[in-house]
Formats: sequence, C-alpha cells, structure tokens
Amino acid sequence: MEIRGPVMLPALREDIELQTLDGLTLVGELALPAEGKPVATLVTLHPLPTAGGFMDSHVLRKAAARLPAQADLAVLRFNTRGTTSARGTSEGSFDGGRGEAFDLAAAMQFVHDRGLPNPWVIGWSFGTEVALKYGRDHDITGAILLSPPLHRASADDVAAWAGDRRHLIVLVPEFDDYLRPDEAEERFASVPHAVLIAVEGGKHLWVGESQTRRVLTEIVAAVNPDALPLATEWDDPTGSADAV
Repeated sequence: MEIRGPVMLPALREDIELQTLDGLTLVGELALPAEGKPVATLVTLHPLPTAGGFMDSHVLRKAAARLPAQADLAVLRFNTRGTTSARGTSEGSFDGGRGEAFDLAAAMQFVHDRGLPNPWVIGWSFGTEVALKYGRDHDITGAILLSPPLHRASADDVAAWAGDRRHLIVLVPEFDDYLRPDEAEERFASVPHAVLIAVEGGKHLWVGESQTRRVLTEIVAAVNPDALPLATEWDDPTGSADAV
C-alpha cells in the first residue's frame, strides 16, 4: 500500500484533555507507536484558528497518522483555546498568541506527566509564533518551525534563542505568502545556530504529497534520523492501516 493522502498507519491513539493554568480544558489526541516505546515526542502547534487552522491541519494530521509507525515518534496534537475540530472544541477563545502560552504549558505538563521522551515543539504558521515566544520556557530538545510568518513573534523573541542550547530548525517555503528564504535569513541572523532550510517549490500551506513528505522527512531528520529514509509503501498483512 502506498503511503499518501489519508492513509493512517498503525498506532495507539488516545483522545486526551489538557488543563490550563487559567482553568480551561483543551481537547487533543496522543498517538504512540503500536509496538515499543517512542524515541521522541512531537508537541504540535497548529496554524491560525481564525483562518481555519486546527489540530487536524493536514501536515499535523499526517504526522500523527504516519510517524508513530514510520519513525517511532509520539505525536501530541491539540486544539488551542477556542478552536474546533472533529475531536471537539477547546474551551476559551482565541487570544492572538497571548493566552496560548498557557495552552503550550498545559501540553508540556502532559508530556512530563506521561513521561514522554525527548520533546520537540513543532509549530506551523501561527504555531511558530507560539513556539518562538514560549518554547524556551519549557524542557524541550528543540523547536521546528514550518512557514513562520513572524507577525506576532518580534525580533526580540527570535534573538532570545541566540546561545540557547536547544535546536531551532526553520523550514521556509520558496513561495511563502509571508516570509520567503532571503528575508528569513535576515530575520533569523540573530540566532547563529538556527538551521534555515529553504524548500524549493514550497508554499505556505505545504499542499500536495511531495511537500508533505518533504516536511515530515525534515522533521524526522532532526528528531530521529536513524528512521530515514521514510518508507513510501507499507506492508500491511494484518490490515491495520486505514484510509480515512
């Protein structure tokens, strides 16, 4: 079976709730390898909810559908405050990247409580703003930014990562709507250890299987490179993989 589109590979999937310090309940899902323990954990932050972003935004959904099986990763997805998906609606309302600090903190507390290993924050678009502003407050291995617009994250927020021991990896699409590679080099120049990856032909929303695979490959290259190359076919004698 070819791994593409809506294919969901075997994993242990659990609906979860996160409790924020300001009293909200957020809904989400944890996906774990079906066999064995995860080697690392992806804590995902979705795109802008007022523009249709949610925990099921396609790159994050496909990460949860594929990477527990392909790369032995745990994938935590959740709706930030006021955001709705098929999983349900998180309490509260969108706060422009301010109250969302509590949402990330709740996710990281969940990771700690469950003993999930080697956490990385994966932000996409608006999620990169939350990752940049608040990721350093937590015990993470690093952050991976997909299509950072740098609208809400200031130059000071970026520069604060300079000299930090945590990895900072930035995927910038060639044809991004907000921040393209040349400008990204200038705006991340304050963080000498940041790894900037310009993705040829890429666009902000990473539409299409080739762009999805490129993003997932870059994530795994950072988090668990021993799992590369990612398979494009899945041998499924049990029928445990589904297309949904």
